[in-house]
Amino acid sequence: MKILVVGSGGREHALVWKIAQSPRKPQIFCAPGNAGIEGLATCVPIKADDLAELRDFALKEQIDLTVVGPEAPLAMGIADEFRKARLKIFGPTKAAARLESSKSFSKDIMAANRIPTATARSFEQMEQALAYLDEQPVPIVVKADGLAQGKGVVVATTREEAKQAVRDAMEKSLFGQAGRRVLIEEFLDGEELTIMAFTDGKTVVPMVPAQDHKRVGDGDTGPNTGGMGAYAPAPIATAALREQVTREVLQPTVDALARLGCPFQGVLYAGLMIVKGTPYVLEFNARMGDPETEVVLPLLRTDLVDVLEAVVDHRLDQLTVEWRNDTAVCVVMTSPGYPGSYQTGFPIQGLTTQSADARLAIFHAGTRRDAERVVTAGGRVLAVTAWAPSLLQAREQVYRAVPSIMFDGRHYRTDIAHRALQRKI
Repeated sequence: MKILVVGSGGREHALVWKIAQSPRKPQIFCAPGNAGIEGLATCVPIKADDLAELRDFALKEQIDLTVVGPEAPLAMGIADEFRKARLKIFGPTKAAARLESSKSFSKDIMAANRIPTATARSFEQMEQALAYLDEQPVPIVVKADGLAQGKGVVVATTREEAKQAVRDAMEKSLFGQAGRRVLIEEFLDGEELTIMAFTDGKTVVPMVPAQDHKRVGDGDTGPNTGGMGAYAPAPIATAALREQVTREVLQPTVDALARLGCPFQGVLYAGLMIVKGTPYVLEFNARMGDPETEVVLPLLRTDLVDVLEAVVDHRLDQLTVEWRNDTAVCVVMTSPGYPGSYQTGFPIQGLTTQSADARLAIFHAGTRRDAERVVTAGGRVLAVTAWAPSLLQAREQVYRAVPSIMFDGRHYRTDIAHRALQRKI
């Protein structure tokens, strides 16, 4: 069996890593991949957003299944292109991926189906957005409507900060096309939670709940990033809460898209805010989260290839998906200056730490090979994950490993999973 994974980050490394463990021993390709992935798959120098080249490669190599990691190719319609060519692909169509590529579309789906979410209004004219802010209480949230790599959200504590966020998006084009329209949303005060689910367009199978850490600094301080770490399962997600999210959020969303004629196949990601025990949707993504993937996949007991095929073949209801009874903790190591401007090309030492412990994985997020060296090639460089029977053990294990991995100006948070620890679990 031949499998192609599209993407080059930590999420894609985790996908390749898990697929490589399949007893079916598939031949794996990754486009474009990175310096960590090349040890598990044949890396192909095709960009993730070059849909025609990816399709032609899949046809030439007779790829049996393509798995899409990042959001951009999904929003561009890679699933549509592959299906036209009679190629099997794991990921939603362009129409279904609007759940992520347009926050306004996502809000409309939630409003029409009574899915709990924050009150919001969208604006295409900057002056109207600024005038609306004059009437709103703070804190308030300003979001770029389109894809902004996890950085298009500003939680403004003052009205002027909110207005500056609007100007940055609409006047300065800080997020490019993604910021031509903005969403202004009420601030919800609670605890964030991620619940992802496999779905074939009808059946919904939730994954282990995770908690991401978006802010760059310890104590949840500093600007938002693409994610500084995560852990799973998150203790805030009780069995009752997980069942409620499936019943009130995940299943209604999948059913609504099916009624619209754009059934969702792939991974539906619900970013939630839990306010006094009630889940509200902050955002939907049309693919696996990063770094949530790096803590969820190590806990999957069922062969991932079996799950991917069940989704693509519309028979997810016939598969029992099982999870390990462990806890996983991931710490993301970044380039100095991230999420602002940063330099790359710094050699990385200590990557062999991985071989010292079978319950530790170093997922490459932004790396490349430079002759015999592995060097930094992105803002988020590595995602180091450990898993163990308890949260404390997994956390101690990962924080033993991280300090031995060195590159110039490295940065990482030292408090991943702090909310769970405060719960004394």
